[in-house]
Amino acid sequence: MRACEKGRKKSGADMKLRAAGVAIGLAVALGGTALEARADGDAKQGAVLAYTCHGCHGVPDYKNAFPNYSVPKLGGQNAEYLISALNAYATGGRAHQTMHSQAATLSDQDRADIAAYLQSEVAQPSKQVVGTPPPATQTCVSCHGADGAKTIGPEYPILAAQYPDYIVHALQDYKSGKRNNPIMAGVIAGIDEKDFEAIAQFFGQQHGLCSTDQLRKHGKCDKPEGG
Repeated sequence: MRACEKGRKKSGADMKLRAAGVAIGLAVALGGTALEARADGDAKQGAVLAYTCHGCHGVPDYKNAFPNYSVPKLGGQNAEYLISALNAYATGGRAHQTMHSQAATLSDQDRADIAAYLQSEVAQPSKQVVGTPPPATQTCVSCHGADGAKTIGPEYPILAAQYPDYIVHALQDYKSGKRNNPIMAGVIAGIDEKDFEAIAQFFGQQHGLCSTDQLRKHGKCDKPEGG
């Protein structure tokens, strides 16, 4: 009986990993096709347009009121990912009233400009990963990199140094379907919710993203945060 139970558990885990692998393969196959029509961003114009972003994203440890979680760091984030996120907020693919109100007023060019400014210099991976990756990250690193700072493409978010509670919140939204993303829907199906905290803490302690107050003061992530 015990041997059968172990066999069933292993089979279930293998099926989850295979499902996640299919989703990742789809992401790689489609990753280059959605970017062709995007406008080039003007970082200087983006610096002007992003003044409203600083009110929340430029305050270290600033919290979203309800539910309560840290407003994410955006400094050094991949521009293509930021454009996709703004588009999702504008269309309702991501549910957040304040972000919808902001994103819906922006043109495609505005979003590209803001994203170019926020990216500044993309966060660079560390020479050495901080800490031991928990087993649950084995799917994540395929797209986001060993330390969450080297993604397989610019349309994927950098996770390194992101606030852990924000990562947990994002994973919960993908799990529940509040964030509508077919690639992440396939990946998150293979990850148990009990592992979200360990995943978030691991990526949060890496070196990478910064708050936008650093961009405002220095024009780049002067001191990449984390670790």
